[in-house]
Amino acid sequence: MLHLPKVAVLGCGYWGKNLVRNFSELGALKSISDPMEANTKPLCENFNVPAVSLDEVLADPDVAGVAIAAPAPLHAELAIKSMEAGKHVMVEKPIAMSRAEARSMIDKASERERILMVGHLLNYHSGFLKVVELVESGVAGKLQRIYSNRLSFGKVRVEENVLWSFAPHDLSMILRLAGGKLPNEISASGSSHVSDGIVDFCHVHMTFDNDLSAHTFVSWLHPFKEQKLVVIGEDAMIVFDDTQPVDQKVAVYEHKAGIVDGQPVLDKAIGKFQNLQPTEPLKNECLSFLNAMHDGREIYTDGEEGLRVLEVLSRADDAMKRGS
Repeated sequence: MLHLPKVAVLGCGYWGKNLVRNFSELGALKSISDPMEANTKPLCENFNVPAVSLDEVLADPDVAGVAIAAPAPLHAELAIKSMEAGKHVMVEKPIAMSRAEARSMIDKASERERILMVGHLLNYHSGFLKVVELVESGVAGKLQRIYSNRLSFGKVRVEENVLWSFAPHDLSMILRLAGGKLPNEISASGSSHVSDGIVDFCHVHMTFDNDLSAHTFVSWLHPFKEQKLVVIGEDAMIVFDDTQPVDQKVAVYEHKAGIVDGQPVLDKAIGKFQNLQPTEPLKNECLSFLNAMHDGREIYTDGEEGLRVLEVLSRADDAMKRGS
């Protein structure tokens, strides 16, 4: 059996407990750390792992990496401290709260020759990876439009708005499909209905080179759950609907549209569902971090990718505040 590096999880709340479970199932969990005993006690009992202080994690020579699921304002501080202690870092989205913080994290990773990985989960989803494969193989042809919806009823946050909470996943996917390039222009709009100043609905519009445009719509006040990515190309359209069963999550529609005698003509095609492996994206993400530490395997969601997503988030947030 492959001997994987050991990991400590920092932050064991709503999302951290999922990291604890996955690293434990992969046989890589060494310890957990969270100032709230209510978070750590059940995990210690369920996964037979000790709860220790941050200082103990950083001083433990058996801990090769840390997975950070603490509140976003703590990401930069915890990541930099961890890398200074020689640990590799996987940090949940967003990478940090500012461009300056993210750049400091990237510089520290380079200085200490440590891995800095960002938890943009859908980059490890077999459905999205199939979309990437289809786009890169030319099935869709030249891309014209990408859009995504991430909608649900709850969980409503009070420490961050829906843009910062939901959109990193979608922006990460859109930027990857756009070749990792930043948009030329970004506009955004949003509205608050539950907590003053905390946006519950947000639309972000982006334009890229080569006549490619994109938008994402996120909300936690929607009557039903929708997690859908649509890629429109000259030759075909691809739909990734994460609410569907695994055998219906990704479909290719070879629709055709053109002009005949000055009139638009549409040729509608039947969707072709794609074969996917029924894997857990978070387990894939955790395993990618372990493999990167073990043998230097490449990861896509590194610090630079996290900074690109943060750049779009920041520009969209600024545009939303300006009302443009």
